[in-house]
Amino acid sequence: MADMREFVIVALAILGCICLVQGEIVKGSVPLNSGVFDKIISKHKVALVKFDETYPYGEKQDEFKKVAEASTSQPDLLIAEVQTADYGDKDNADLAEKFGVKKENHPVYKLFIQGRDDPVDYKGNSKNADDIKKFIMKESGLWLGLPACLEEFDKIVKDFFAANGNKRNDILAKAEEVAKSFTTEDQKTSAEIYIKTMKKIIEKGDNFIESEITRVEKLRDGKVSDRKKEQLGSRLNILTSFQMSLKDEL
Repeated sequence: MADMREFVIVALAILGCICLVQGEIVKGSVPLNSGVFDKIISKHKVALVKFDETYPYGEKQDEFKKVAEASTSQPDLLIAEVQTADYGDKDNADLAEKFGVKKENHPVYKLFIQGRDDPVDYKGNSKNADDIKKFIMKESGLWLGLPACLEEFDKIVKDFFAANGNKRNDILAKAEEVAKSFTTEDQKTSAEIYIKTMKKIIEKGDNFIESEITRVEKLRDGKVSDRKKEQLGSRLNILTSFQMSLKDEL
């Protein structure tokens, strides 16, 4: 019996070593190294690269996985990971040095966009996948789909900001017709937020978006229930879609 326990312990230890050597496969992400970095990045319109330690784990890595998985529906976006080491062969240390990545700042996100000489640094919260996705969308214009957002309505919002004067009322009417086709409560709730926001913009002007984002952020960061915080978060995501579409029109 003792021999069997010993065998199991050794087997588990060996299995753990194998997993460590192989590393973890992240769905939607590709690992990059010095030999292929430029070749792969140059072939994509947009690439988000995470520079991190060897074998990253924990909450920040979990959020990265969410971003990577969300990217699978967006063909113009590459999500990649560069794992660096400051020991042994110092894998990818040259890439870290090239882009000014320091170990104490891991994980470091950089967004590479075709046509721009330098990558855009992400300076937000690495423990929030939605914030990282917002960053990608704001900088690249690609749609990733934040919770509560509707792709069809995000397209309508782009048309809404491109329209002038009374034509915005026509776009609003179109949105109200589209909303009637939704069957789930989540879709209906989101559509209602889109429609109310468009009405407020028609009434108060485009500046309503920024002031409303500020107001909702203050409410969310205050003393509210988890349920209310979730609702406010959904509203913020939709407002962010408006904000990005407005930015594209400026």
